[in-house]
Amino acid sequence: MEDNSGKHTRRLIADLLCLALAAFLAIGLVAAYSTWRIWDQGSRDEQRPTGAIVVLGAAQFDGRPSPVFAARLDHAVELFLHYGTPYFVVTGGKAEGDRTTEAATARAYAIAHGVNPDAILVEDQGRTTLESLQSVAGILRERGISDALFVSDPTHMLRVLRIAQDLGIKAYGSATPTSVIESDPARRLDATAHELAALGLYFLAREAPAGELASDAR
Repeated sequence: MEDNSGKHTRRLIADLLCLALAAFLAIGLVAAYSTWRIWDQGSRDEQRPTGAIVVLGAAQFDGRPSPVFAARLDHAVELFLHYGTPYFVVTGGKAEGDRTTEAATARAYAIAHGVNPDAILVEDQGRTTLESLQSVAGILRERGISDALFVSDPTHMLRVLRIAQDLGIKAYGSATPTSVIESDPARRLDATAHELAALGLYFLAREAPAGELASDAR
């Protein structure tokens, strides 16, 4: 005959298994919903006239934008020229070992593609999306700009807009339609996984992933 201690142990194990299963299902549902939100926001094009267009930085190679960065810049320049937006904001500092910043690379590229240098505002200190957007919010406030159109890759847009809105910016998103990340299923899944982790960290601790700039999309 089984003693009471044996029955108690079995009940405890069963309860723990049920709790573990419930936690696993809850995490799975949150991840599935968050993935849908990332992809849904990335598929929306909210382009419209605003006080500024802000293009998020990505990797650059000694002043030459990576394919990911060039696609973002091409889309941002097209929007800027189409709407006659007053300001074109470039962002991004240096990765370790770089001789120039993402922002300086973006500025030179934008000028070469028809953007008036006087319209370009530069944020060149941020090493993460969060740091860059915090600086951008200050730049916009100094000029009395309350709204902005943000340009990045589709998987990045949800986090960009959430942070911008939390910083008091009326934020809209227009993801680049020629993203090389979106055209590669493996890279898209990797970018989505990165964003899931980054969003979780932002919501829980209002922080950005360590070394985000150095591992940014190329």
